[in-house]
Amino acid sequence: MTTFAVSTRVAPQPMQAVFPVSTANWSSSWIGMPDDPTPSAPNTWLACRRTLELQQTPRRAVARIAADSKYWLYINGKLVVFEGALKRGPTPEGTWYDVVDLTHRIGKGSNTIAVLVWHFGKEGYCHKNSGKAGFLFELDVDASGSTLRSDSRWRVTRHPAYLDTGGPQPNYRLPESNIRFDARRDLAGWLEPDFDDADWPHAAVLSNPHEGPWGRLYERPIPQWHDSGLRHDLDVERQQMPDGSSLFIGRLPYNAQVTPWIDVEGPAGSLIDIRMDNYVGGSEPNLRAEYVTREGRQTYESLGWMNGHAIHVLVPEGVTVHALGYRETGYATQQTGSFSCDDTRLNTLWQKSARTLYVNLRDTMFDSPDRERAQWWGDTVLEMTQGFYGFDRRIDRLTRKAILELAAWQKPDGVLYSPIPAGNYSDELPQQMLASVGWYGFWSYYLFTGDADTIARVYPSVSQYMQLWSLDADGLVAHRDGGWPWADWGDNIDTPLLDNAWYALALRAQAKMAQLIGQHEDLPAIEHRLKSVATNFERVFWDGTGLRSADHGDNPYDDRGQALAYLAGLTRPEHQPALLAILQAEQWASPYMEKYVLEAMLRMGAIDAALDRMRQRYDEMIVSPITTLWEGWELNTAKYGGGTYNHAWSGGPMELLSRYVAGIEPIEPNWRRFGVNPRLGSLLHLSVTVPTEPEPIHLVARREDRQVSGTLTVPEGHEAVLPPHVHAGVADKPSQPCRQTTAPLPPGTWRFLCMTTDA
Repeated sequence: MTTFAVSTRVAPQPMQAVFPVSTANWSSSWIGMPDDPTPSAPNTWLACRRTLELQQTPRRAVARIAADSKYWLYINGKLVVFEGALKRGPTPEGTWYDVVDLTHRIGKGSNTIAVLVWHFGKEGYCHKNSGKAGFLFELDVDASGSTLRSDSRWRVTRHPAYLDTGGPQPNYRLPESNIRFDARRDLAGWLEPDFDDADWPHAAVLSNPHEGPWGRLYERPIPQWHDSGLRHDLDVERQQMPDGSSLFIGRLPYNAQVTPWIDVEGPAGSLIDIRMDNYVGGSEPNLRAEYVTREGRQTYESLGWMNGHAIHVLVPEGVTVHALGYRETGYATQQTGSFSCDDTRLNTLWQKSARTLYVNLRDTMFDSPDRERAQWWGDTVLEMTQGFYGFDRRIDRLTRKAILELAAWQKPDGVLYSPIPAGNYSDELPQQMLASVGWYGFWSYYLFTGDADTIARVYPSVSQYMQLWSLDADGLVAHRDGGWPWADWGDNIDTPLLDNAWYALALRAQAKMAQLIGQHEDLPAIEHRLKSVATNFERVFWDGTGLRSADHGDNPYDDRGQALAYLAGLTRPEHQPALLAILQAEQWASPYMEKYVLEAMLRMGAIDAALDRMRQRYDEMIVSPITTLWEGWELNTAKYGGGTYNHAWSGGPMELLSRYVAGIEPIEPNWRRFGVNPRLGSLLHLSVTVPTEPEPIHLVARREDRQVSGTLTVPEGHEAVLPPHVHAGVADKPSQPCRQTTAPLPPGTWRFLCMTTDA
């Protein structure tokens, strides 16, 4: 085996050096229950209170708040923050803190601060357990020069109404527990200013900031959640059950992240079951809730968010349901991108892709919002590019957080792995890691955002990881099993093709990153490896008709392997017709790798063939009443890992339709220059909006015979580059013909004419 090391080995950075370290000074302490010296039990809920007296209304009042694991903040009885804090994991030891502006929430006189804290207390695929319930609060008030600190003067008690349910419990991937709330044990009125908390114990001081089980503190890099407030736009159906109980089904407008709300009346001690329609989505139990009534009429909102298309509320005989409702929360970004054309199936597919992506955004970019909520980086690579075409630029902050987390969780031996943050998972998936640090991962993020600072922060981790890979006697990359040599769901996977294609894409990206940050001494070794793979790939794998490894035997050609090799630049132009024929004949990729197959066909110029395959493969998802896209081509099957019905990796068509059919993609970082080359195939017309800043790109195109014409809006701060066959003219001068131009189009609205749809 031959290995080639980079000329200068980059030592791994200290984990705290990846994320920007906060310079904020803390004078507060982590606090908790005074009788809890040992690790806290799972599903622990704390009620915390403190009063602040102010002599005058503050000009500015800003709080820094951390909690393990989540908190709800009330000021003078009014909700201010709904589900604050992020799941633990900026680093394996660190914890996030929120910065919350309370300037217009507190005033002269007495101000009561009440906080409900939920401690998960167990590991998951999206959360690292500290083992200790804790709360940290520091409010700086400039009008009086005072600071309200979390210390022993706070009152803290366990909330007695929050309990565990019986089985089944959520599957092991989820750190959250089921929630039972017994209203007979509630702390009635504890959020209000006039509540008497004199018999509550004083808080125990547990540790200083940056110490104890919570580790170093990092400022939350993403916004607080979008909060719809309580909504009641449910289509409610009642089903009478054989035992006399009633099942109320409240159908949501779409698959959403919700906290269910009920208005019920009945005798004390009645048990109500609350869950979603996809409680076993992905073939395993997810989250549910229980409510035990007090006497009379009452309302309740279950605070652990769930997701699905319908809320199922099962009430025993004798309980009256007056109303059902919900609060929708989620990542604070809006869908500002769009795509529409004369094919309603493609329009539906684009919209379902967007809905699927949104329901997978919250603390992290995750794979599914029910089974695991885990930031698998193969999924994240696909999600982040979808986001560039579908949502406003606030989504980029979540992508940046994901990139920095991946680097911060690098193991001492250089291994990268996901999902992270995680407490009960640590295996490397080598192909996913190559995808993450490579062309479609880190480099695409830079191309779309221009965020060179993030690339500089993570490049040492990229370099260290790439040094774990070596070349074999054929000059190709040696296979790494890692912890789980997963390439895709499904059959007929030709692993060596994918290994080398992902590796080549990672090398191409590493070279670009090294050039960007001035790490030029790394380039000779990177370029040597890339040349070796490029030179030897077809010599080893091309059999005269297609690409096949020796290990693949007489099995059919793998569509994934052909497509990714083409995208990685490892194939010859004269072989493109043969590769396209295989991509039209073979259908082995799951929705995860299907995006790359379709992209290869589109980049080959086979627009109609790609759209035909897209329609055919996604047909069941398009016509389904489910508003999101599935993990596999079939629902709830082991063949696709359990088959959740809301897997964002399936949303590749959102990017592909906007990027390759509408033909809009960045050429220079942050869209400073972007290409425009609409290729409609047999489509008659389309309209697309791409959410750039400060204003979006708009394109409207229509086809007549073999010509495509339309209008293009280039926003301020950007330029559009047209290929030679696309001619342009000023939109408000229709009498002037469109002409060929080699200069980029400046901001404004332009008419264009594509001289042939085959170009």
